[in-house]
Amino acid sequence: MDKIREIALNALYKIEKNGAYSNIVLDETIKKNKNNITTRDVGLISELVYGVTTWKLSLDEIIKQHSKIKLKKISPWIINVLRMGIYQIVFLDKIPKSAAVNESVNLAKKYGNKGAVGFTNAILRQVDESDYKKMFSIENPAEKISKTNSMPLWIVEKLIAQKGIEQAEEICKNSNLRPSLTIRINNLKTDNEQFISILKEQKIEYEKTDNDNFIVLKKQKNLENMQLFKEGYFTVQDLSAGLSAEVLAPQEGENVLDCCSAPGGKTTYLAELMNNKGYIEAWDIHEHRVKLVENNSNRLGINIIKTKVKDATVYDKNYNEKFDKILLDVPCLGIGVIKRKPDIKWQRKPEDIKEITKLQMQILNTCSKYLKKGGELVYSTCSILNEENENIIEQFLKDNKNFKFYDNNKKYININTDKNYDGFFISKLKKY
Repeated sequence: MDKIREIALNALYKIEKNGAYSNIVLDETIKKNKNNITTRDVGLISELVYGVTTWKLSLDEIIKQHSKIKLKKISPWIINVLRMGIYQIVFLDKIPKSAAVNESVNLAKKYGNKGAVGFTNAILRQVDESDYKKMFSIENPAEKISKTNSMPLWIVEKLIAQKGIEQAEEICKNSNLRPSLTIRINNLKTDNEQFISILKEQKIEYEKTDNDNFIVLKKQKNLENMQLFKEGYFTVQDLSAGLSAEVLAPQEGENVLDCCSAPGGKTTYLAELMNNKGYIEAWDIHEHRVKLVENNSNRLGINIIKTKVKDATVYDKNYNEKFDKILLDVPCLGIGVIKRKPDIKWQRKPEDIKEITKLQMQILNTCSKYLKKGGELVYSTCSILNEENENIIEQFLKDNKNFKFYDNNKKYININTDKNYDGFFISKLKKY
């Protein structure tokens, strides 16, 4: 039996059974097996784990086309064997169907009973690409987008209602793309030109973006082992996330608050934009996450960030009108970052919206009191649902007449998920 597919199967089982995040399980799995697997093996394990997690809904639809047994009645081991087999047959060109079927049957022998072996064999022998293609002829637009892009129907319906069919489909398609590895150059230690010349010297492939501070690294693995990373020449950050710090535009010598700062990507960018001159207070509710901000700051050579374990929903009069600028990158449903965290689409439920928007409004109402008159605040999320974004801002402005949009011609920045950008929302307000 192929050990690589078995390792991938065990990871998928753990993700499903424990509701664990695929990236965490995958990291643990690779570390646990590092002495027995090659770099090529790691590539296939990652492909299978991320592929099955991303395309789970579409794969299950294909199982339904051929199975008389309902999905709920199929054992978690065997359903993941089937998903993995179908993913290889339908979505991976380089793997012959015979290999996908035979290896899946071998796994069924070990992880299922005799009936499961015959069941697995019968289904996979019937499957081919046409099973996926026929979903494109579904008449109902929401159902078609959901099944062909492996996106829960409730998310698709929300996106259609808010953005229209065409844009909703584009977002769902882009949410299945493999995210690019975008890094932010640390201008406290180097500049764009010098950094690129170092990459050329070290024969590291890269691609420029439309922002000089950010570039995409190609074919790069184990970033944390790179000397350039260890020495703080760059940090990993998506262009959209970086934009929220740029929109806040902190200046040297200013007093800045980042209320929901961990793991510190935006906080450290604020410090870099301030040339490490001024003061930034960075909060998070969990101590272990505050440590991440500290570690990132130290690695990047930043010393103006002071971290605190603090709940941003609880008002503290000691901070009243203390800060020149505030960044509120609030907790959200994360619909804009599904391509990085495909588990999000299976873990989120429609009823989560009520709970998360209540939290977002609490944080905004509380932390806005910490802004000086004449100060500026950026509210941002990595979500693309109106309820978490425009609706929150509109309600806040209705209740707080001393706040207005910083720029009436550019009230909101809405970024939809695409090849280079995560889905993101940014709004900048000013206190009067």
